[in-house]
Amino acid sequence: MTEMMTPVNPLLDFSDLPHFDQIVPEHVSPAIDILLTECRAVVTQFEGPIANIQWDNFVTPLETATEKLGRAWGIVSHLNSVRDTPELRASYNENQPKVTEFWTELGQNLHLFQHYKALNTSTDYATLSPARKKIISNALRDFKLGGAELADDKKKRYAEVQEKLAALSTKFSENVLDATNDYKLLITDVTELKGLPEEVLQAAKQAAEQDGKTGYQFSLHFPSYFPLLQYAENRKLRETIYRANATKASELGGHPEWDNTSIIDELLSLRQEEAELLGYQNFAEVSLLPKMAESATQVESFLLDLANKAKPYAEKDLIELHQFAKDQFGIADLQAWDTTFISEKLREQRYAFSEQEVKQYFPEHKVVAGLFNVIQTLFAVTIRSDSAATWHPDVKFYRVERDGELVGQFYVDLYARAAKQGGAWMDDARARCRKANGVQTPVVYLTCNFNAPVVVDGLTKPATFTHDEVITLFHEFGHGLHQLLTKVDDISVSGISGVEWDAVELPSQFMENFCWEWDVLKQMTAHIDTAEHLPHSLYDKMIAAKNFQSGLQTLRQVEFALFDMRLHDGSSRAANLSVAQVLQQVRDQVSVIQPPVFNRFQHSFGHIFSGGYSAGYFSYKWAEVLSADAYAAFEEVAKTEGSSLSRTIGQAFQTEILEMGGSRPALESFVAFRGRKPSIDALLRHNGMNQ
Repeated sequence: MTEMMTPVNPLLDFSDLPHFDQIVPEHVSPAIDILLTECRAVVTQFEGPIANIQWDNFVTPLETATEKLGRAWGIVSHLNSVRDTPELRASYNENQPKVTEFWTELGQNLHLFQHYKALNTSTDYATLSPARKKIISNALRDFKLGGAELADDKKKRYAEVQEKLAALSTKFSENVLDATNDYKLLITDVTELKGLPEEVLQAAKQAAEQDGKTGYQFSLHFPSYFPLLQYAENRKLRETIYRANATKASELGGHPEWDNTSIIDELLSLRQEEAELLGYQNFAEVSLLPKMAESATQVESFLLDLANKAKPYAEKDLIELHQFAKDQFGIADLQAWDTTFISEKLREQRYAFSEQEVKQYFPEHKVVAGLFNVIQTLFAVTIRSDSAATWHPDVKFYRVERDGELVGQFYVDLYARAAKQGGAWMDDARARCRKANGVQTPVVYLTCNFNAPVVVDGLTKPATFTHDEVITLFHEFGHGLHQLLTKVDDISVSGISGVEWDAVELPSQFMENFCWEWDVLKQMTAHIDTAEHLPHSLYDKMIAAKNFQSGLQTLRQVEFALFDMRLHDGSSRAANLSVAQVLQQVRDQVSVIQPPVFNRFQHSFGHIFSGGYSAGYFSYKWAEVLSADAYAAFEEVAKTEGSSLSRTIGQAFQTEILEMGGSRPALESFVAFRGRKPSIDALLRHNGMNQ
């Protein structure tokens, strides 16, 4: 009788790509338990003295073990974000505390800390590469931040805090997703939807049919609700969808079980406790230690300076908006649910085009091909379709090659779905590193939430993107490039690992600039009906409108960043202010638009309550200074070469920024590329605020 072979748990197979066609929730706990046991066994080996400590007899085995755990848990976390099911969510939540506990233990392990200290002063240290010296420096910092030097009772409490923070962050995201998925707005009378583009109507009709309903159904997923705010002439309808979106996951959302109010308060309290346990006055001090910015005071000064520069432009924008609303639509009391609609109408009148008109020129296949052309031109790589198991039929997979050699691979998941977290992001499935059998090439996920193709009269119309969505795709691919094109062989500083958080947006925001270049847009557009390229006359209008309401947009980002920092810098706690009061205080200081009192934006502000941007949201604007100044180098060469797609400058950007990853401070990488420290001038110029 043939003996039956026990199938290998797909989460434990690290020989190649993730087995998304095989992984089920039942695989998670067994795999994570095995990997945690293996990791703890390796750690235990190092809880005694190491004779003649060297990189290869300490760091290499430690990183090898923990990398497997990181990869497996990364796959589970990714699936939880893009293919949420009750079973997977339960399995994720069951295992998250165990994984968090291990990483906390690791960060607090005094034996490991002592070994890194010994390695830092060993004879082996002088022979190490700059990247490995940077890893040691980062490790010594992170052990201190992980509580390695705390007394045992404080270590225990620190671990409890970390576990609770992880659980609360997950619950915050789940509440936002559940509230988003739950809301359905069914409109049966099409006359109420006057002004909406035909493709939006078709998507809403298709959504209703999928639920067995007749009419047009809208949700709180961005591609569904935003067109209502942008195009619906029915003011009451705009107010309805605005209110639903602005109150989701709050005490006003109608579902107490999804209210994030207490979660926000508890997260902030625990972060403050974490800081105090580590000997710091507030969480902002802890958050800023591994960043470029030196203090909360420096960040606030940067943000307020930017606000002061933007405010005159924003005030002018708002006056124009009020006047236009009154003159053209008889709206004397401009409300939050009106501003997007009125702004679009003002843009259409002033620049004689609409976003919907532009969207017809950006079918998915042309946009993706145009993006790939930019990358291939700048960085001398080739992108080809590839095959791999995926988590959804819509997901595509590609490989990046240079001179016939594999550089990396990536998944692209573009469309919004009910079981998928909102927003757009890049994450890594596997990082580059050198192993005994050669270099492990990187693999990344690129995730967006755009409208999927719709079926009209039995025919599938290709997905088309707004120009903003094109910019989003370029942005996320910039993060991907940072991870894919690195040449660092040590995993802890490979790609985006080890890069200061307020510099990690440099490549992503840098890539956005190419979405405004004629020689790029010309090649990535083809009208959905006529296949004609974007007319230069329409491009000229887009350029003229590029900085339309840039003052308002800048103040909005400053508002978010300042709100985040003041929640975490101790000032709101000292003044005994509630979260809502902090937000209102910030708005009173820097904003020119005041949202309605029922607005609960903070209850779905995932960047700072469930993402990695707590006391770090300022990073977007901080890095935009770097990215704008970096892109200015391409603008300078375009004056002589006629194109911003310069292989020469692209090579320099690749060598000094992308390839270096986190192996040296971001400022050093920037100076190596630009030949000087960054200047804010290019950012102001790009935003039309340099006059």
